[in-house]
Amino acid sequence: MRIGLIQMQCEKGQVERNLATTAQYLAEATVRGVDVVAFPEMSLTGYADPTKDSAAMLDLGGPEVGELLKLSERYPLTALVGLIERNPAGKPFITQVVVRQGALLGCYRKITIKDEELEWFAPGRGVAVFRSGGVTCGLAVCADIHNEAVFAECHREGASFMFELAAPGLYGEQATRDWAAGYAWWEGECQAYLGRYAREYGLWIAVATQAGRTVDEDFPGGGYVFAPGGERVYATSDWRPGGLYVTVDLESRQVAHLETTTCGE
Repeated sequence: MRIGLIQMQCEKGQVERNLATTAQYLAEATVRGVDVVAFPEMSLTGYADPTKDSAAMLDLGGPEVGELLKLSERYPLTALVGLIERNPAGKPFITQVVVRQGALLGCYRKITIKDEELEWFAPGRGVAVFRSGGVTCGLAVCADIHNEAVFAECHREGASFMFELAAPGLYGEQATRDWAAGYAWWEGECQAYLGRYAREYGLWIAVATQAGRTVDEDFPGGGYVFAPGGERVYATSDWRPGGLYVTVDLESRQVAHLETTTCGE
């Protein structure tokens, strides 16, 4: 199974800009023969405040998602793309859509809403799994890393491979940002929680994280692959935006590094 993990810089509320970056990475992943390319949480909309930026809330049947579907027609791969989804019944959802060659195959609405997100977002109901190349895959989004039940339920639904799509904002002043410390913090969270879930449920787990600076918030990046024994078998070297491309042999538990690119170039 060949996967792409995108450390993407996702400006808040800039859907067209983020869609153009998405197109760049889809083309890049296709050249490398990728089966599934994973984008971070809210990759299309950025991690915007929906109470202040209504344009960042999208409908799954709306024109912005329609543009994404049209774009995906060109590429023979499955893309996991994050967005803020409008909720007619209340607060919006944090949603990850599963897209393949013009079709919306499914979506996952983040279950674990806590802390400052409680003011802005509603929790989803139920996990989501999808098939790619004969492999059943499950989805988790950011704070789900602290909710073991998400991983356990995906495992019960038949998933042997999980994608954790994240946008953990960094605390502190942007002017004095310590990027290495921010990257190390998120790396430690993934190692502590995802390594254990991989071991306990026999899962492969891959991580794609928002990276870099936005208008008012910074994100740590981080692309990782954990094998079913709990060991981390691949990690990006730093926090810079770019794509990580690897081949995972599910039977031998080996990971071959294909290439790491910077800013989709």
